[in-house]
Amino acid sequence: MKFLDQAKIYLRSGNGGSGCVSFRREKYVEFGGPNGGDGGRGGDVVAECVPGLNTLIDYRYRQHFKAQNGENGKGKDRYGRTGKSVVLRLPPGTQILDNSRSVVLADLTEPGQRVTLFRGGDGGRGNIHFKSAVNRAPRRAEPGWPGTEQWVWLRLKLIADAGLIGLPNAGKSTFLAAVTRARPKIADYPFTTLHPALGVVADDQREFVLADIPGLIEGAHEGRGLGDRFLGHVERCRVLLHLVDGTAEPAAIATAYTTIRDELAAYGAGLTEKPEIVALTKIDAIAADALAPRLAALSAAAGQPAAAVSAVAHQGTAALLRQIRSHIDAAEAAAAVAPPPALTS
Repeated sequence: MKFLDQAKIYLRSGNGGSGCVSFRREKYVEFGGPNGGDGGRGGDVVAECVPGLNTLIDYRYRQHFKAQNGENGKGKDRYGRTGKSVVLRLPPGTQILDNSRSVVLADLTEPGQRVTLFRGGDGGRGNIHFKSAVNRAPRRAEPGWPGTEQWVWLRLKLIADAGLIGLPNAGKSTFLAAVTRARPKIADYPFTTLHPALGVVADDQREFVLADIPGLIEGAHEGRGLGDRFLGHVERCRVLLHLVDGTAEPAAIATAYTTIRDELAAYGAGLTEKPEIVALTKIDAIAADALAPRLAALSAAAGQPAAAVSAVAHQGTAALLRQIRSHIDAAEAAAAVAPPPALTS
């Protein structure tokens, strides 16, 4: 199934039905009076978060979603039927934004969550409501209220506990394949990963989700390479694992680290404030005497001790996974004791 994380769609809630002008005409009822019913309410536009989906491909080939209009009122006090709502089935992590992409209309994070985006128009009142002592035969009814129509953007941000970042060919896909059952494409040329990939890590009989995004290059925030659009998939991560290719020279290793950090800062969204674990990869291809200066260069650039791992040889991966898990547990514990947000009037 093709991965798609953005889509633009048109939504319209149903118009309300019009009220009816009608009078009783029965043989033995001398003063029948009005009996026009109300129009039905238009259908709503509802977004529902459902499990088992991880792409917006369903909205690539269908862009228009319209709820049903309410039925008009009828005589004999018959009210119009309410229009059927249209339900958008979306994967967890989907954000719904207005056409300018500046306002978030809904953020679906939990399966089963339902949000009414646009409410259908109310039905108009029939002439039964306008009867009075001075107007026994009102010939007046209200039209239905119009629904709401708008183009919106769907943006999927995959929900993962930890995210892999780094330059192309830093070993992210190899690491994901080594510690999970995911099978991303692995090759010896840059930009092998074209779409984000998820894998479930079973660490000490506990599980967490690891996300791999396409590699960044210098100027990604300006659209170079694949750009930084996929960084949205690590915005919800509790910890970032920054992998750096250990086969490069010490000066290039430090440059590679600062390049990615500069791109995170240019992107924003609080990524630079997230906990970060730094690791030097491909140590199986590095001579023993050349490993120490490379680790020292990366540790100095990151301002913290860097780990050394080889996903192919499974060296250092278990310790690195335990370190990731400790950050996730700490974040979950902090979230559990955090006070609820204050209500503002």
